[in-house]
Amino acid sequence: MGYFTGKKILVPVDFSESSLEAIKKAIQISEAPANVTVVHVMVPLDLVSPGVLFGGLTDEKRTEHVKKYAKEEFEKYQIEGVGFKTLVGDPGIKIADFAKDNGIDLIVIPSHGYTGITRLALGSVAERVLRHAPCPTLVLRQPKS
Repeated sequence: MGYFTGKKILVPVDFSESSLEAIKKAIQISEAPANVTVVHVMVPLDLVSPGVLFGGLTDEKRTEHVKKYAKEEFEKYQIEGVGFKTLVGDPGIKIADFAKDNGIDLIVIPSHGYTGITRLALGSVAERVLRHAPCPTLVLRQPKS
């Protein structure tokens, strides 16, 4: 029996292999895919982005594309029965807000393990989630290659 059986678990994904594996880990922890919600946060579109500037690119179109891609990736990784949501905004803040608003009991998030200049340039969503999360957060570290 898992520690979080029957409780709500949130898994933020960027569709990297490690984030898709985090979904599987969350299912193991919860023992029921229905208790797991997967969320993908898209950064807001800039008004001067070519797709926006020349028309045609909207958050609705991006959301539909992400849902289709998620379905394909979930099939490829044999992930079934989880909930899926897309959000738009700052990933770290949106994930923490979603957890608070939906009574999430645990966030399971992978860490890409960036250090130094790479981390400074790319930031750390996992670190931001840790700072703002209203619930326990399990960070899955990447093994050293």
